Amino acid sequence: MAGKLVYMVGPSGSGKDSLLQALANDLPHDCVIMKRVITRPENSPGEVADSVSMQSFEQIEAQGGFAMSWRANGLAYGIPKELDRHLAEGKTVLVNGSRSYCTHVSQLYPDVIIVLVAVRPELLRQRLINRGRESLQEITLRLERNRCQEQVLHNKLALRQISFFLVDNSGDLSLAVEQLRDKLETWCNARIQSEKRAFLS
Repeated sequence: MAGKLVYMVGPSGSGKDSLLQALANDLPHDCVIMKRVITRPENSPGEVADSVSMQSFEQIEAQGGFAMSWRANGLAYGIPKELDRHLAEGKTVLVNGSRSYCTHVSQLYPDVIIVLVAVRPELLRQRLINRGRESLQEITLRLERNRCQEQVLHNKLALRQISFFLVDNSGDLSLAVEQLRDKLETWCNARIQSEKRAFLS
């Protein structure tokens, strides 16, 4: 595959959805953001996604309609098979993913770049409180799980020598968007130069 898969992960409250939505307004050339299929009610707050029933999701999954799929937080998530077409066309494709699925993604797409969206713990705590979906006790437990998950993920990425890039979304969203956009342009340009060298050799 000539394209590049950029798999974005981060804890709930890190602002992945906001980052991708803001980035969508000014994507670098030949970059695509994949819309996910999720088993949740329509008009639910959060990212723009296609909502389906679990029965419909499992049917699409069984028919090979997803390039990748996983379960998390009581929901099922799928990335349409269209992802592979975009990659075959040489595009850089961004996917809103799950930390627990990173190892599997690296097996499906060995050249994947993992983007870790990070937020300072105290800020993440405040964001979760402001969101109002969980009790303080649940938020405390979530933050502890997040700390453990991040450590495990860093160890796995290092062990498997998987490329990753850290985006700090603790400050103004525009700064994180600019940071990621600059990196996307760097990856796109590197891919183009690599293809030119291969063509001329």
